[in-house]
Amino acid sequence: MELVYTGKTKNVYKKEDGNYLLMFKDDCTGNDGVFDPGSNTIGLTLEGAGKAGLRLTKFFFEVLQAKGIPTHYVDADIENATMTVKPATVFGKGLEVICRFRAVGSFFRRYGDYCSEEGQPLPAFVEVTLKDDERGDPPITKDALAVLGILTEEEYEILKKMTQEIATIVKDELQKKNIELYDIKFEFGRVGKEGAITLIDEISGGNMRAFKDNVHVQPLDLEKIVLES
Repeated sequence: MELVYTGKTKNVYKKEDGNYLLMFKDDCTGNDGVFDPGSNTIGLTLEGAGKAGLRLTKFFFEVLQAKGIPTHYVDADIENATMTVKPATVFGKGLEVICRFRAVGSFFRRYGDYCSEEGQPLPAFVEVTLKDDERGDPPITKDALAVLGILTEEEYEILKKMTQEIATIVKDELQKKNIELYDIKFEFGRVGKEGAITLIDEISGGNMRAFKDNVHVQPLDLEKIVLES
């Protein structure tokens, strides 16, 4: 297979059949050894994090596919920490789409003056950031996305609606285990001849903040709790 991309938490390989293989790593985003899904740097390495992230991703993608929501998922090999996916074209050089149910992380750091308290409820608030490490993954508005030719206004509305729908499904699944989802980060791309907007990348503990009994659930623990029988 051909290595086409080396990422912070995954490597991407092109397969002979045209699909791609994602190899999950044990590296997690954060700062100074503290996990932070909103960070654009690797802050720590947790043994088993790659397989745990893949197990959760497989679980959530299969839940979404059962509900008719398009994803790039084909299948997963947990033992080798790899996932086969359909080829996708990203928007611009890549976007991250965050859905927030509580005011924490970078949202509170930016807008804390206007929040009643840290962790105040938010109504499935959606924001988009550019994948741009040098510029600190800057937030970008709907108008700017359209002006710069990254997304049309109509595509943005589809993206927003899909983000809120998928995030709510994940939130409801976590709630079954008495876990509250504070925020979650997604990536989307265009898949197939029609270029349908499709969920790509992963859905794992490394992409979200989740709390149980007001205590932050670490990625490895989240996988164990959600997938326990």
